[in-house]
Amino acid sequence: MTGSHDGPELLAVGETMALVAPAAGGRLADAALFIVDAGGAESNVAAHVAALGRRTGWHSRLGDDALGRRLAGQLARRGVELSGVVFDRDRPTGLYVKDPGAGVSYYRAGSAATGFTLADAAAVPLDGVRVLHVSGITAAISTTAAAFLDRLVDRARNDGVAVSFDVNHRPGLWSAAAAAAALDPLVCRSDIVFVGQDEADALWGTADADAVRRRFPEPAQLVVKDGAFGATAFADADAAFEPSLPVEVVDAVGAGDAFAGGYLAAWLGGAPLRMRLRAGHERAALTMSTTWDSVPEGINE
Repeated sequence: MTGSHDGPELLAVGETMALVAPAAGGRLADAALFIVDAGGAESNVAAHVAALGRRTGWHSRLGDDALGRRLAGQLARRGVELSGVVFDRDRPTGLYVKDPGAGVSYYRAGSAATGFTLADAAAVPLDGVRVLHVSGITAAISTTAAAFLDRLVDRARNDGVAVSFDVNHRPGLWSAAAAAAALDPLVCRSDIVFVGQDEADALWGTADADAVRRRFPEPAQLVVKDGAFGATAFADADAAFEPSLPVEVVDAVGAGDAFAGGYLAAWLGGAPLRMRLRAGHERAALTMSTTWDSVPEGINE
């Protein structure tokens, strides 16, 4: 891997869709004004890391359409480098709609990112990257995307790039049994892993953070998030717990991505383990106080 002082330190790879949500919170059926924003687990992480002053990039496939161009512009304005993004003329940009307090509806069938191929894995720009951030969502959206992710993780490891993996189990995309079969090897091959305690229980029947660590001793860093309670991180022989911050929750979607962004930015800056957890909680609390998945321009404090 050739070093670079200009390219991204963190490269996030995965699907981003157009997010539509009520601008002022409240239920979808009653809202008069809406936001249209870039929403995707991996690009959310990149935007949070960029907001904290680190160099970041995002790579994916977007539709060659108005939504795709809009999303690219929004991410670029947040300081995320996009030089490797592919605009697909044959597949559209995906869409999802938030109904705060009642969940999310996805319209992603046949989206540009479901067309990821092995050739795409060879084209991802890893030169100078310190950490590649990916998630289990990519493995779930299509068989070709799953193969792409597997090949990309192998390539990063061979190139000496650390792999950050957020389990991000989505029950609406596949069963727990199918997800565990696909995600377990990715967890074992990653250097930094994020997982919610609820996800871990559903996938592996692990009742607490210690049980998750016993199940997966391989990652150098394993972070187990337990909602409003707090998060536990294991780093080699070290372990730390940091309680969550009190926050008036407008919408919790995107909090996990925000946490990962805060944690990874602190790790890139050389912060100790407990400070990494604290940074993750700070970004998560900031995001939960809005209807946005990421944090829009001008709302970083």
